[in-house]
Amino acid sequence: MTALAQGVFPHKANGSLIEMDDQAVGSVLIGQSFTAPEYFWGRVSSVNYNVYTTEDTLPDDNDQVNYSGVSSGTFNYAPTNPELKKRIEGDIERFLLANPTVQRQDIPSDLMTASGSGLDPHISVKAAQIQVDRIAQASGLSKEDINKIIEANIEKRTFGVLGEHKVNFLMANIDIMKKMESTKD
Repeated sequence: MTALAQGVFPHKANGSLIEMDDQAVGSVLIGQSFTAPEYFWGRVSSVNYNVYTTEDTLPDDNDQVNYSGVSSGTFNYAPTNPELKKRIEGDIERFLLANPTVQRQDIPSDLMTASGSGLDPHISVKAAQIQVDRIAQASGLSKEDINKIIEANIEKRTFGVLGEHKVNFLMANIDIMKKMESTKD
């Protein structure tokens, strides 16, 4: 089975890794935490997009590394849980401070809620578009450049009907990074 997967889908069979300068920098399947103003911010993650902890990489008393990883998942707060409301309110306030041109009622819900796995690398197209002003100002790129990056990273509905169009914010952020580097010269 592994040989078949390697032969037919080598990129997917190897974790859909993204490489820059011959170094793996991520996977198209797993988001990463971005907080710098020049990059797209993803969804809230209960595991901070971290698939392992530092302790998981340290040897035990027998000098063995027993990697256990961090389970994927989300906050298990009921809609009436005050901790959920507190977390969302704090996230909204932080987002509005960083995005002064955005009105509270215009924030897409996916930016304030975690995905089922807590590792989703996608945001809605609206969630990407609402961040353009902040990214353009912080990166020095034009709004037109940022919008082109969004368009280039839109993934269509599955089979043309399932789900919504979405943006892989990790891939979009890599494009922003490359564009900023190319404009330095």
